[in-house]
Amino acid sequence: MNDFDWMQLLNPEFYITMSFGGVQVGLWIVLFIVFAETGLFAGFFLPGDSLLFLSGIYSRNLIENFAHIESDLINVTLLSTLIAIAGIIGNMIGYWFGAKSGYYLYKKEDSFWFKKKYLIQSKDFFERYGGKAIVFARFLPIFRTFAPIVAGIVTMDKKKFMFYNILSSFLWSFALVFSGHYLYGFFLDEFQIDLKHYIEYIIIIIILISTIPVFIKLFKKPKNKE
Repeated sequence: MNDFDWMQLLNPEFYITMSFGGVQVGLWIVLFIVFAETGLFAGFFLPGDSLLFLSGIYSRNLIENFAHIESDLINVTLLSTLIAIAGIIGNMIGYWFGAKSGYYLYKKEDSFWFKKKYLIQSKDFFERYGGKAIVFARFLPIFRTFAPIVAGIVTMDKKKFMFYNILSSFLWSFALVFSGHYLYGFFLDEFQIDLKHYIEYIIIIIILISTIPVFIKLFKKPKNKE
């Protein structure tokens, strides 16, 4: 325990290769992190996108302790599906939490920290762009944690939410896991480059790719309406 570095908690590879008593538990840790990041307030800091990409690279290691599968395609497909299911359940919990707390928030008086008009505006936003909001949020850090909660608060239609919840979770999971797995194989076969030796750079690149659109959106000045 003296060798433990708390900064490892921000490194996705730490979770993927984790073991207890000699037993690899990386798969279960990955599934829990995906669930927590999409269903719990406390999960917004967890490494979602980079975790899925690296899970694709380590797909065989992760699945071996769950099932022995020779087919590479089935291996990656199974991993992607399990991660997608964890994401779906996480969003459902987030929606449920938002739905349960929504009544309290609608009755709450305005304060310095809370303005009811923002809740009304959020409801209008989800009524107009609800599906797109759920899909886009799945690929954006922080937003994917709070999007299902807000959807529940503004009472987004349950069937509509579940459709986009399932769609976005499978798109997110399959896109990142398959990308990690097959890019790893491509670089190894074509250029003899083992991406496992460049994990730190991969994490930084993925974080930049996933967060830059968020900052552009935040700092973009709204157009003045004539």
